[in-house]
Amino acid sequence: MHLLDQNIIFPNVQEADEEGLLAIGGDLSLERLILAYKSGIFPWFNEDEVILWWSPDPRFVLFPKDLKVSKSMKRFLKKCDYEITINKNFRSVITACAEAKREGQGGTWITNNMIDAYCNLHEQGHAKSVEVYKKNELVGGFYGIDLNNGVFCGESMFAKESNASKAAFITFIQNTDYKLIDCQVYTNHLESLGAKDILRAQFLSYLKG
Repeated sequence: MHLLDQNIIFPNVQEADEEGLLAIGGDLSLERLILAYKSGIFPWFNEDEVILWWSPDPRFVLFPKDLKVSKSMKRFLKKCDYEITINKNFRSVITACAEAKREGQGGTWITNNMIDAYCNLHEQGHAKSVEVYKKNELVGGFYGIDLNNGVFCGESMFAKESNASKAAFITFIQNTDYKLIDCQVYTNHLESLGAKDILRAQFLSYLKG
């Protein structure tokens, strides 16, 4: 286990343990977060924990060409009255993700410090949000990191209305030209949309462009 200090460096991801935990400590500065994502590393920790840095193997990803949209979802997208936007309200999206109740989780990993750090990333052009509005009310969306190398690292999503986050995700994928969407770790929801595991080494090769 590596303990990080004020120096903006990370150990080789191959030194992560079986669960993908690589290092602890450090901070959520702009420079450290950018280096982390470009190195295939992301922070994930509870509010009462020190910062934990992860690089799992395998890595759960979605190739946009493999996106699966069910017939029922296609019908829903045609009929729904959602307005979907990009980068219109980043702070509200990440805050809603933090407040969303999730099965099996007693709290959130999106702490106030993390919200501020990712809003800083957004202000500097490194993070994007996708918003779903219904009658001018924010009802869903997600956010993530744009590495400017063809890879988008999805972080979290929320939905207050039926299929709102799924509509945001599908619309985003269908209207962008990313070569890879990093989903980090397995979820049934994203598997149903076409995401799959690949080896960490293969994922890292995509980060290099």
